[in-house]
Amino acid sequence: MRLLDRYLLRELLVPLGYCLCGFLLFWISSDLVVNLGEFQRKGLVARDIAEYYLVILPEFLVLVLPIGLLLALLYALTNHARHQEITAIRAAGVSLWRMSLPYLGVGFLASLALFAANEFWVPNSDERAKAIFKRHQAPDPRAPGPNEYRNLGFDNTRDGRKWLIEVYNSETGEMIVPNVFPIRPDSSKPWELRADRARRIDGVWTFYNVHTFKEAADTNAPPVPALQTNVLAVPEFSETPEEINSEIKISESKTLRAAKKADVPIKDLVNYLRLHSVLSSSDRAWLYTKLEGRLAAPWTCVVVVLIAIPFGVAGGRRNVFVGVASSIIICFVYFVLLQVGLALGTSGRLPPWLAAWFPNLSFGLAGLWLTARVR
Repeated sequence: MRLLDRYLLRELLVPLGYCLCGFLLFWISSDLVVNLGEFQRKGLVARDIAEYYLVILPEFLVLVLPIGLLLALLYALTNHARHQEITAIRAAGVSLWRMSLPYLGVGFLASLALFAANEFWVPNSDERAKAIFKRHQAPDPRAPGPNEYRNLGFDNTRDGRKWLIEVYNSETGEMIVPNVFPIRPDSSKPWELRADRARRIDGVWTFYNVHTFKEAADTNAPPVPALQTNVLAVPEFSETPEEINSEIKISESKTLRAAKKADVPIKDLVNYLRLHSVLSSSDRAWLYTKLEGRLAAPWTCVVVVLIAIPFGVAGGRRNVFVGVASSIIICFVYFVLLQVGLALGTSGRLPPWLAAWFPNLSFGLAGLWLTARVR
């Protein structure tokens, strides 16, 4: 790494650290003022509160990292331009694109960090935070367990089956009183299965105290009993616990109760689409826009670098607060485009890929064009 690269990185990472720490302190202090009474009512001590903020920290960083990177980069570049350092660097034969490589590297690494946080840490932060809130409360015997879902139903249109489960444990995959029956009357296996419980053993669903029924000759008559046994393994039931958990997350994300939760990870969206080969136009638009949005969101950090370079390297002895003002305007315009695009995509007015990627494409291409015009 060149001495110049190390210098540019240091001048960027220092204000980036200050920005992230400042945002973090402001967020924790403001949230603590709002929720301090609730923490006291739940009986949380200082250690619990610290753990609570540590658990939800990834969700906060996903929101502020692109903003902090934009603010720090504009500040650093404006400061370089104000002291004629960029002019000196370019006069030494270093092109603007070569000078921007350290910034692009930081943006790429930040994008990878955002992707990892969105997929592995953020989705579970809400449930873990709720568990901390309930840590010192007496458990309600009537309430379901932390991983239990009652009266769960889901359709597998891929294989033409519908499942109704009285109690399902998302951690172990165990089912209490599962019922499985075909969705369509012309199913290749027109039979119904009822059991006391079920578990997936070595990749095969195994049912206990099973009753199976076959379709009666009279289509208007109820199913006819066909088999009764203590244990029945059904290898043709290809649904996995991961796919069932994805069904739960997708269903919850559509409700108003989950509006403030983090979006569903890519793996759950893909699992849901595998199970549902037949979708309504509205569900298809919603799901594919969400999927494309999950793929596009992490690259915001790279787009931030591309759009900040031409704004920051413009010559002149400008005040460094010009970078702050520019970052606010850029963030506002980007956020508006993002929300409008996702709204049009989920409603089916735009193709999902265009709705999700339009802000990144428009800002990225604009950044490349403006950078090429810098003299």
